[in-house]
Amino acid sequence: MPKKHITQKNKTVLILGGGIGGVVVASRLRKALPREHRIVLIDQEPKHLFSPSLLWLMLGQRTHRSISRPLINLEKRGIEWIQGEVEIIDPAQHRVQVKGHDLVGDYMVIALGAKYAPEMIPGLEEAGCNFYSLAGAEALREARLNLQSGRLVVLVSGMPFKCPAAPHEAAMLLEYDCRKRQIRDAVQIDVYTPEPGPMTLAGPQNSAQIRQMLEQKGIAFHPKHQVAEIDAKQKTIHFNNGSSARYDLLAYVPPHRAPDVVRKAGLIGESGWVPVDRSTLETKYPGVFAIGDVTGIGLSVGKPLPKAGVFAHGEAEVVANNLVHAITGKGHPKEFAGHGECFLETGDGKAGLGSGNFFAEPAPAIKLRMPGRMLHFAKVAFEKYWLFRWF
Repeated sequence: MPKKHITQKNKTVLILGGGIGGVVVASRLRKALPREHRIVLIDQEPKHLFSPSLLWLMLGQRTHRSISRPLINLEKRGIEWIQGEVEIIDPAQHRVQVKGHDLVGDYMVIALGAKYAPEMIPGLEEAGCNFYSLAGAEALREARLNLQSGRLVVLVSGMPFKCPAAPHEAAMLLEYDCRKRQIRDAVQIDVYTPEPGPMTLAGPQNSAQIRQMLEQKGIAFHPKHQVAEIDAKQKTIHFNNGSSARYDLLAYVPPHRAPDVVRKAGLIGESGWVPVDRSTLETKYPGVFAIGDVTGIGLSVGKPLPKAGVFAHGEAEVVANNLVHAITGKGHPKEFAGHGECFLETGDGKAGLGSGNFFAEPAPAIKLRMPGRMLHFAKVAFEKYWLFRWF
């Protein structure tokens, strides 16, 4: 006879981080678990920022208010929310310290994302606008209006970085903006990246198609360029290969690294990120899970699973389902299967869509749908739905 599941009583789940993954796992757990179980979400920011929309914000098509929601709203659903920085993580004891106070859970989900570290590249922080952050995207929104001629550079400053499509989307959206403002003929646009090609994990054919999209818009693509340092006064980027590039406006993707508190907790593996079981997202510590950008999940091709909101969401669904099963015995365990998709904004009110199985063997199987207006409208609709659905 199968062993009877023993329902657990009065359990506490600590969720560190209020990004996409953290919000989804907290909401799913709260809906499925009886109120005797505590769901505690911790984040140092007062608001959840829907970061995929920062590309629209940088063009003045969105505001901070329109793409963010107060995390305190989650309390209406029975989720305990604590605003504060996670200062210490003790994964062996399921303990965290926030504002000098200890919290202990029966389970822990680490969803703290990636830390932006522009200071790792000398001169980068003062040289341009980090459009991956709210402040940087807002700064770029204003700075682009002051550019009437010259050279606009989109720079990827390190690998890996989240949302692999974003730098290429940014270049095409900024190109579209220059055309709208009737300055395109006076502005040169370049993309510099350490990658051998755009979104290479999508396969050589898809990568070539994305590069063709860029070049058809007159955007020069410079692969295999790892930035060494930037002279902000001379507005010059110096690369490890000995070359350099001048710019008049610099929009950059900052280096990414795991948050310091995660590193100090001994959770980091050889990749520099948290290793997890790629099916269950459990770390080496029983009952401690990690999801989203903070994780490092290896693929068969020797590269990591991309850091993207769609994967954080999918992983959150799996972890929430399995925790509900572990606590109540309801349902069945699930595994994260590596499926994902992302939109590719190209300007002119159009977007493409890449989707597929990143766990496929011998290589990820990704299909790229070419840009069209319907996919752009689908992305707009998804933004509205996501913010409504989870808040």
